[in-house]
Amino acid sequence: MSKTIRGLNRKVRWGIGRMNYKISPGLYAIGNPDHTSPVLVSANYKLTFDVLRKELSDLNCWILILDTKGVNVWCAAGKGTFGTDELVGRISKTGLAEIVSHRKLILPQLGAPGVSAHEVTKQTGFSVVYGPVRAKDIKAFIDSGLKATREMRTVKFTMWDRLVLTPVELVTALKSSLMVFGILFLLNLFVPKPFGLADFIAYMGAVVTGTVLTPLLLPVIPSRAFAWKGWLLGILWSLGFIWYSGWFASGFLFQTIGYLLVLPSLSAYLAMNFTGSSTYTSFSGVIKEMKIAVPLIVVSLVIGIFLLLINSIWI
Repeated sequence: MSKTIRGLNRKVRWGIGRMNYKISPGLYAIGNPDHTSPVLVSANYKLTFDVLRKELSDLNCWILILDTKGVNVWCAAGKGTFGTDELVGRISKTGLAEIVSHRKLILPQLGAPGVSAHEVTKQTGFSVVYGPVRAKDIKAFIDSGLKATREMRTVKFTMWDRLVLTPVELVTALKSSLMVFGILFLLNLFVPKPFGLADFIAYMGAVVTGTVLTPLLLPVIPSRAFAWKGWLLGILWSLGFIWYSGWFASGFLFQTIGYLLVLPSLSAYLAMNFTGSSTYTSFSGVIKEMKIAVPLIVVSLVIGIFLLLINSIWI
């Protein structure tokens, strides 16, 4: 992979150009494939495509790229863009049946939730075989006659795997925070007690707790709910910072209670966003969690912000 591509991939990790980082759907050749070469199916998220072609550089094969709107396989399968209809349509549009003599497609295992294998076979004549979780195992999978070991089927979500996903979450949160900082700047022009550096640190600590620390410590934080995990770390951060700042003393009642309501709720909300990047959740579980957590977060934020405003206005 060239230095330019690696540089672009690093930028995408930080959310720079993320929504436009895609390739045209269609059929791509790796090496010098012929009518007997295997056909792998993937998403048109360019980072996925670059990783896949790097791992397949020594093979002769075809890659059928679906139009997933620039979203990776796993997320696209959940959204339905890496799905049966798109796969069936793409087979037809590329004329795949005339290009290869066999009738077998290798799909990524994480794309299985979006595809009905029997329906694909019924409509196109191509059978579906699910490949390994990781692209680096594809060569071994093909060499073994399309047989996957338990190791190939196991989804690992190590601390490093989680760490590389946190930059885009952090950058997204910081972009939203610009509006918060703008509002605080305007308020500071009028209120007797303006928000200062300590308030900024308290806020940013909650953001980092929700977008970075919670994902990193995901397996060891009690509970299955991401919002609860984020809230737990958020309350620890809030208590520690409030104690260090001396806000437990008399005269800081509204400020202390306000931040104890706002900061953990902010961390909880940001941590809950990570459900779309995690292997720890199911779609139904995410929906259930959101129905419970979002109203509680909103109520806590509204009351907490009201108390902070009262504290800022109160002389």
